[in-house]
Amino acid sequence: MHHKSLTELANALRSGEFSSEELTQHYLQRIKQYDKHLNSFITVSSEEALKQAKAADAMLQSGKGGPITGIPIAHKDIFCTAGIKTSCGSKMLDNFTAPYDATVVTRFKTAGAVILGKTNMDEFAMGSSNETSFYGPVKNPWDHDRVPGGSSGGSAAAVAAKLAPVATGTDTGGSIRQPAALCGITGLKPTYGRVSRYGMIAFASSLDQAGPMAHTAADVALLLNTMAGFDKQDSTSVEQTVPDYTALLEKDITGIKIGLPKEYFNETLSPNIAAVIENAIKEFEHLGAQIREISLPNTALAVPTYYVVAPAECSSNLSRYDGARFGYRCKNPKDILDLYCRSRGEGFGSEVKRRILIGTYVLSAGYYDAYYLKAQKLRRLISNDFKQAFTEVDVIMSPTSPTPAFRIGEKANDPVSMYLADIYTIGVNLAGLPAISIPTGFTDKLPIGLQIIGNYFCEAKLLNMAHRYQQITDWHNKTPVGY
Repeated sequence: MHHKSLTELANALRSGEFSSEELTQHYLQRIKQYDKHLNSFITVSSEEALKQAKAADAMLQSGKGGPITGIPIAHKDIFCTAGIKTSCGSKMLDNFTAPYDATVVTRFKTAGAVILGKTNMDEFAMGSSNETSFYGPVKNPWDHDRVPGGSSGGSAAAVAAKLAPVATGTDTGGSIRQPAALCGITGLKPTYGRVSRYGMIAFASSLDQAGPMAHTAADVALLLNTMAGFDKQDSTSVEQTVPDYTALLEKDITGIKIGLPKEYFNETLSPNIAAVIENAIKEFEHLGAQIREISLPNTALAVPTYYVVAPAECSSNLSRYDGARFGYRCKNPKDILDLYCRSRGEGFGSEVKRRILIGTYVLSAGYYDAYYLKAQKLRRLISNDFKQAFTEVDVIMSPTSPTPAFRIGEKANDPVSMYLADIYTIGVNLAGLPAISIPTGFTDKLPIGLQIIGNYFCEAKLLNMAHRYQQITDWHNKTPVGY
């Protein structure tokens, strides 16, 4: 069962080849068997999943089921789920059970999907390796000594190891695309505002965006059909019609103009990765696309800009975790100041503390203009670079990550090196654009991802490009040894 695509699973459920309950039990058994090696789940909701599977079977038998009714799904543990622990990978929320569902969760429940559980993640989505989680690092199924990427590393590892057919993730600076690349799966970061953020625990509110993770672009398109759409409960949600993302998958891409930013293809890119990406671009040429060099001149400013804006918003968003209202509270505080200081000191991990301190500093009265205001101006320049590029080309292609999966602990004591792992993805979030990462080859037996960036609300075009590529290649069908 676990070797079938989402579309194949949906067809099998509708034809009665197997039931949703049987399918759910199959995946729960795989989680039990394999996740002790990967640590990709924080919570496995077996009992609730089987109840939902029975309800999905009844819906299918009555002829009321939709495209993903009965399909098991894993949610990143950043989405609130009523009655199930929502920890955000942090000790601060280790005892928190959400009283309501995030809009993304509600939409999947309404569609009849079955929640297998909540996946591991970097604490409060802060990290590029899934090593900052309170529950320990997630292992990459291609090599257990290496990271799966972050912060949606649990979702990526679970899908890659086929412990779940599909999963949700969130992307603040590359946190869907980078783990998708390092684990050899497909992951989409939609346009900012395309998917509701209601009930998604905030890291950096102007950057965070939820998106789907699966093996193929066709599977991602089906998931996005369910996730996308206006939500009046989210003030950043865009009121715009949601197309059928599966409708244009087969469209001919002859004549599509692909831009290759010269700033992404320079001496800093590993020759091995460059060769893999060049081979992928040749496949698009064979499909009729046109290739041209473009420039994104402010690329070098993306990482420093992001690491002012994101920590500033993190500092603001995480101020609510004070030990007084919900979440972790220190024992026997002497007074209110001791309660605040010790609860936050004991409840947050080192990376979260680092970003809170940076964010508080750049927002302080003496430094706001010098850092935060300047970063916002640079953010506009970066966004303008992309706007100019899209007057010349239809999509932009680049590597997703500058390296394949690195070893666990390799960058743990070098925050700047860790931050640079997102060098090709961060600009997309600063500009609010959609982008997808697809598997496109291997180096040293580790998967490599190709990133395709589109203009605002052009997710259908990205999925079309990715799907046509996956029709003539089989990188998306590769499975880690032992899974």
